[in-house]
Amino acid sequence: MAAHRKLRARSLSGNTARTAATLALAGAATATVFDGTGHAEPQLTTAQVKTKVDRLYREAETATEKYNGAHEKASAAQRRLNSLRDETARRQDRLNTAREALGSSAAAQYREGAIAPSWQLALSSSPDRYLDDAAFVERAGHRQAQQVTRVRAQLREIERLRGAARVEAKSVRARQTELKRQKDAVTTKLKQARQLLQRLTPPEREKAATGTPSTPARAGTAGRSAPTPAASGKASTGRATAPAARVPAPTSRASAAVAYAYRKLGSPYVWGATGPNAFDCSGLMQAAYRSAGISLPRTTYAQINAGRRVSRSQLQPGDLVFFYSGVSHVGMYVGNGRMIHAPNPSAPVRVAPIDQMPFAGATRVA
Repeated sequence: MAAHRKLRARSLSGNTARTAATLALAGAATATVFDGTGHAEPQLTTAQVKTKVDRLYREAETATEKYNGAHEKASAAQRRLNSLRDETARRQDRLNTAREALGSSAAAQYREGAIAPSWQLALSSSPDRYLDDAAFVERAGHRQAQQVTRVRAQLREIERLRGAARVEAKSVRARQTELKRQKDAVTTKLKQARQLLQRLTPPEREKAATGTPSTPARAGTAGRSAPTPAASGKASTGRATAPAARVPAPTSRASAAVAYAYRKLGSPYVWGATGPNAFDCSGLMQAAYRSAGISLPRTTYAQINAGRRVSRSQLQPGDLVFFYSGVSHVGMYVGNGRMIHAPNPSAPVRVAPIDQMPFAGATRVA
């Protein structure tokens, strides 16, 4: 009778073990898919999409204001660098002229030869004329020494300017790097917002983009939620929420700024833009007051300190109103609890209640 040996289980190693592990993982994944327990990305409601899109737009606007500030500083640094380079070039031209004059003088002395003054006096047929010539040569030598001193001073100044230009060039490069970083932040946030909105049907997208604001109006205020452009039939003009009668501004300059803002209703929002056909929020304020002869800083952070602070109860048409704890958004108060502002890429320049966003402060510049 043949002997029976108990078969030993072979251990898995090397490629065999890796293959078994791969098959096990694949089987588990397949089972998960087919038994309906897979974790697919949840379907967001229109309200949830709006909340996320609003947050992304706020983050993009914060990055936009940082971009605007970085752009302003980069432009100023570039202007300083250009000025230093221009001044260096002008001084280099003057230095070259002085050097040519010294060179001509040195060449003339070489051609005439260097004879000791005592021998020139002894050999001169006219001692009186010699003495006159000697005095002239002495004066010429003094002028030449002054020229040399000026050339040396010019060389030192040119080297100083070149050193300052090198420092400024380094600053420009740093500003440009910051500019790119903020630009990338803006474009990333806006891309994410667009992708979220693409999940919705066109009517849902319209509601999410321009529907009822996330922040409710406070009781007892004049502000009311603005109707959507679709509801008003004036989506192309952005005038849906404009009041029937305008409240007069207290000064001529404030009146001119308000009038400019009204003329720009319906203009598209473009981050970084200051007009005349597209704006971001602070760009619209800057352009409006520029038309009234007042120069405002570029960013919301600087604009809030550009004039005299006023309380919410003291608001008058033309005042700048700021929103969110980071002061990342600005509009122009026009009376009756309303403002004109450039909201975000989903909506054009429009009239809206100031209760639409968390109020952060106001300033009067005219």
